[in-house]
Amino acid sequence: MQRENLQAYYIPGTGPHISEYLPACWKTREFISGFTGSFGEVVITERNAILWTDSRYFIQAGEELAGSGFEMFKLRVADAKPFDDWLIENFPRGSRVGVYPHHISVNTHKNLLNKLSASGIELVLTPDLLDEVWEGRPKLPDNEVFELEKKYAGVSRVDKLDKISQIINQQGADIQVVAALDDLAWAFNLRGSDIEYNPVFIGYGVIGSDIKALFVEKKKLPVTLSEKMEREGIKIYGYDELTGFLKGLKDQKILIDPQLTNVAICEACSVNNKVVEKQSVPLALKAVKNNVELEGFREAMQKDGVALVEFLYWLRQNLGKEAITEYIVGKKLKQFRAAQEGFVGESFPPIVGYKSHGAIVHLSVDEASAFKIGPEGLLLFDSGGHYLHGTTDITRTIALGGLTGQQKRDFTLVLKGMIALSEAKFPYGTKGCHLDILARKALWSHGLNYGHGTGHGVGHFLSVHEGPMSIRQDYNEHPIVPGMVVSNEPGLYRTGEYGIRIENILLCIEKEDTGFGRFLGFETLTLCPIDTTAIDTKLLSRQEKNWVNNYHKVVRGKLKNLLSDELNLFLAGITKDVE
Repeated sequence: MQRENLQAYYIPGTGPHISEYLPACWKTREFISGFTGSFGEVVITERNAILWTDSRYFIQAGEELAGSGFEMFKLRVADAKPFDDWLIENFPRGSRVGVYPHHISVNTHKNLLNKLSASGIELVLTPDLLDEVWEGRPKLPDNEVFELEKKYAGVSRVDKLDKISQIINQQGADIQVVAALDDLAWAFNLRGSDIEYNPVFIGYGVIGSDIKALFVEKKKLPVTLSEKMEREGIKIYGYDELTGFLKGLKDQKILIDPQLTNVAICEACSVNNKVVEKQSVPLALKAVKNNVELEGFREAMQKDGVALVEFLYWLRQNLGKEAITEYIVGKKLKQFRAAQEGFVGESFPPIVGYKSHGAIVHLSVDEASAFKIGPEGLLLFDSGGHYLHGTTDITRTIALGGLTGQQKRDFTLVLKGMIALSEAKFPYGTKGCHLDILARKALWSHGLNYGHGTGHGVGHFLSVHEGPMSIRQDYNEHPIVPGMVVSNEPGLYRTGEYGIRIENILLCIEKEDTGFGRFLGFETLTLCPIDTTAIDTKLLSRQEKNWVNNYHKVVRGKLKNLLSDELNLFLAGITKDVE
């Protein structure tokens, strides 16, 4: 920093593809701070080292940063001061703030540049300073890429690329640079394993009427797959050849998504061409699932449901008889899923929180830090699987023994919010921020709340967190439309006591067309019992009780032929009607 004459260095905590989850070589935030969560921004100055993160990680970050010299500042809470405001308050005019252009999106850079320059602070693009101090930095992964067959994808690669090209032209551009890894995997019907829990591979795409190109380390592609793609008119380049390729283009209108594309790529596009900043075409297309993808989701949910009933039965049979920890629960969840045909891997690290650990929203335990689980209190487990035909994400909170009145009330208020969103009926064009209140109303009425979003998109055998839509209090311009698959996961967390979250996956569907417009709603895809012993039934309306009973009837019906007689009896016993 002294050599570059920098007073501060900003580390956004992402990589060249602006991804939430990263291979080890791009985990710059974790390397510099020791914080292992999936969201956070870092600023290093001569006297300070600060991490900004949100409520999912307040407890975890506090523990991981203890004794490191790092401070934690909170985001997305009242009176939060983001890093750029802190910089403006703490540095005089003429100060220089550095950032590596490969690890910052065009939008973030533009907003930061405007804000800092208005206060006389210069934002400087620098080399990767961490690379000079990171001894033994891991290499880029080189795992093999494989094809997702049309029977799972529903549409061939050629047809997808042609449709993308047509839309790019309609958007006033000649080509698009596809930088987001899940957009790339979806567009080319390819999958990989370069990033843990994400079936993606590291690469870029360039798509247009006259060119379809994939930029990836060539040794990652099996020869037969390379040859097949070349017969389809797709050119294969090395991963590092993208910027040279873009600089070599002339008089092209190049579409980039400024939220998903880094500054270095944008600069390469700008050399001899015009940049068109618009939303990534594959991002919008992949958010609306086709019929084959939706049937795949339903099949994946059935398999997940079987695995979860087997897990619940195992827990019921063994709790108190053998040593069970949060870590063992996570392993068992994976074991039961792995027995299902088509299982590829977990869709994120399992979050298993017993008693006070349940209040840590994105908890990750190892053998040493895991709590031992006993026959009392609340156990929260949030987990998911990738199957060739779909991705799952589910949270359940279960009572392992008698609960207090407060615990039952809290559980029931969370459940009421989950039911309210599940039953939502809304006009076409409604955005996620308009629906978010439904999941929070019961909690708000008791002066309670949760700090995370209520719902995120879910990819089809892809990233478990998928845009562009979301259901949260923050404004998001993208409406929820038919074919979108989203999570529904209200929660409540009492630090040092317990946490509660109940999550199902929903599919947006058409409901009816009236003289007042087109109305939409949700179909619940997840198939797993909800713990009725944790419910304070006095707080549920007749309609809400009917929802629980009807949901359990669907779960029993969809899983009946996939479970043994013993497991069907067990399932029937834990899903008796709520009266």
